[in-house]
Amino acid sequence: MRPEDPLRELPMGLRDEQKQLLASGITTWGEVQSLDDLQISRLASSGRSSARNLKRLRGMADLACSLDLAPQDAALLMHAGLATVTAIAGSSPQELVTRTGRLERQLRSGRAPVVDLALARRWILLARERQNTN
Repeated sequence: MRPEDPLRELPMGLRDEQKQLLASGITTWGEVQSLDDLQISRLASSGRSSARNLKRLRGMADLACSLDLAPQDAALLMHAGLATVTAIAGSSPQELVTRTGRLERQLRSGRAPVVDLALARRWILLARERQNTN
């Protein structure tokens, strides 16, 4: 996902946040990524969205934009306890597969695991590359 990509297809649990962001003129993932805590507080106080969910969206946007991930992949990593580029860069491919697989089993999604060793290795290399450029 690139920073200029529009906000689309957010999970149903984030529909109030999506409406609030769009009503405030925040229409791209890059704009969500650049929200600061004060802006999040203002957005949360002026509508039905929660600061907690807006911070989650900001974290998703950071991972998605930094590592060129789909929003669903960024959410999976965050919920598996790998919420930052640094955390991903410091992980092994096996650890990443284990943590995301465990989360999917706990959720009983019933689908095949999304993350395999090759994909985990790719994400880790991207995260390490990103760390070296900053």
